[in-house]
Amino acid sequence: MVGTGVAGLTAALRARELGLRVLVVTKAAGDDGNTRWAQGGVAVVMEDQHDPGDSVARHIDDTLTAGAGLCDDAAVTAIITDGPAAVARLRERGAMFDARPDGLLERTREGGHSAFRVVHAGGDATGAEVERALLKATVDGRVPLLENHVAVDAVKTPLGAVGGLLVLDGNGVPGVLTAPAVLLATGGLGQMYQATSNPSVATGDGLALALRAGALAADVEFIQFHPTVLYTGRGARGRCPLVTEAVRGEGAVLVDATGARVMKGVHPLEDLAPRDVVAAAITRHMALEPGGVDDHVFLDATSLHDMASRFPTVYAACASVGIDPAVDPIPVAPAAHFACGGVVSTVDGRTGVTGLYAVGEVARTGLHGANRLASNSLLEGLVCGTRAADAVASDLALGLIAPARAVEPSLPTAPVADRDLLQRVMSRYAAIGRDAEGLAVVGSVLDVSTVDKQLESRELVEDAALTTAARALIAAAQERTESRGCHVRTDFTARSTTWQRSQLVRLTPTGQPVLADPVLADPALVEGVA
Repeated sequence: MVGTGVAGLTAALRARELGLRVLVVTKAAGDDGNTRWAQGGVAVVMEDQHDPGDSVARHIDDTLTAGAGLCDDAAVTAIITDGPAAVARLRERGAMFDARPDGLLERTREGGHSAFRVVHAGGDATGAEVERALLKATVDGRVPLLENHVAVDAVKTPLGAVGGLLVLDGNGVPGVLTAPAVLLATGGLGQMYQATSNPSVATGDGLALALRAGALAADVEFIQFHPTVLYTGRGARGRCPLVTEAVRGEGAVLVDATGARVMKGVHPLEDLAPRDVVAAAITRHMALEPGGVDDHVFLDATSLHDMASRFPTVYAACASVGIDPAVDPIPVAPAAHFACGGVVSTVDGRTGVTGLYAVGEVARTGLHGANRLASNSLLEGLVCGTRAADAVASDLALGLIAPARAVEPSLPTAPVADRDLLQRVMSRYAAIGRDAEGLAVVGSVLDVSTVDKQLESRELVEDAALTTAARALIAAAQERTESRGCHVRTDFTARSTTWQRSQLVRLTPTGQPVLADPVLADPALVEGVA
């Protein structure tokens, strides 16, 4: 298992329950992934724990609506239907969710949801509680954890199946972990942009590794920008504090410097519209600010009476920069948040490469489509992590996975661009608003600045992964001549029925991501891909 977030640890615990030998690998410390930064909660409809008018069917409909026509209906139905059991297992493993005096779980609402169905922990520290519980269960269950080892490449058998994993330790010393199955749960790629809600480890490593192994990717052009991260000044870089969407779910509204409502009349749900709608509206509004382009708006949460106790993480972040949300509107701006696409996989984690599995944000199951519904990501990790472990056990029992293969470590060479340059051009030309001219600029800059290098350090592995991910995104974004979900083309502003399909991406022998022929896709993995 590569990765120690919700998907990876859930898979590891389930695999151990099934009697499999398991090793969890992470390039940093065990809790250094995206999961612990998740604030809002887990979107789930549980028996006796939901609004009387809510249902699994409504949750499915909300997910399909947010996904803007690119969700896989079967995947959505499977994951959301399995959600209640997955959350129950998580609670059995020790996760504590916020409860009301009557013992029922507290629920909130986020953008795109038609009901209060998001359960949370610690007010706005759900991810931290999920990570705490899963890590403790991992330690208590004596699941071995190999920290400070970055995954470099899948080791392949002569027939092309996975037989292990090439890693580098903290000193750059290579080694091979032999295993008949490698499960990627490496998270996203937010560090592809200058400002992101993601931690420094989110560099697209798993996506690049899977492409080098021969897997396909899809929906990589759909990068969700969270509408509200805390604005800390012009030119902010790296991880920016998130202001959870649940703050708007409890009554906060977006306003500009004059106090005018940003979302008024933009969408029927106004401030609780899907994230792609809100992020795009904020971007447009900033461009129309009197006196020229502005770089933030405000979230007015002064009407909330229990901000410090209900949202302690947000409150502390605001206090650290001298803002009191009880009296001051919170300055916010969109920032890179979530990769809706990734490695093409089933809801059981299977990819097109024998022995290679992918779950969580690194995977493209078809749940998110063109835009993720808020708080569906922790749910996906819980459900698909369990299902992937079951799939590995089944494939092993049926002899569908190749035996582990011991080989001498051999470091690969891959195209690497300067990270600072890559982040600047991606943020300028390939963020929320894109056009043909800007995308061409990014492609040209990356082509000119990219140099093949041996991946002999964690930094080079990460920079190579960001380069591969950026080039894959550009190839897909240039081809998709429409605006859909979180892919916004300023030169093709309408949604097109012609483009109600996903695009596949593969890697050439030289390491260049290109659009793939849809006949390469296993029909069992993905439908509606072209």
